Amino acid sequence: MTLAQLEYAQERMQQKWYELAMAEQRGVAAPVLERMYNAYVLAMEEYNRRREEYQREMQAESDPEAVKQKRAAGSEAPSSSAKREHAKKAS
Repeated sequence: MTLAQLEYAQERMQQKWYELAMAEQRGVAAPVLERMYNAYVLAMEEYNRRREEYQREMQAESDPEAVKQKRAAGSEAPSSSAKREHAKKAS
């Protein structure tokens, strides 16, 4: 999911809302407004799905780096089992 795809979904949702509002002001028949509202809700749901997917992808991209840093820090300090092994050898 790219940021451009997310922005497109947001613009589409906003456009559907604008079209619905303008149609209501023009006095369009209720069944037409209902269909337009349903189209808006679908666009909103699509935007929400894309936003969640984008957020998951951004989270996943940042997490591996944190894991790498944590592992690097952990490998620099001896583990408790390595400390015990060293203590056994020293005695």
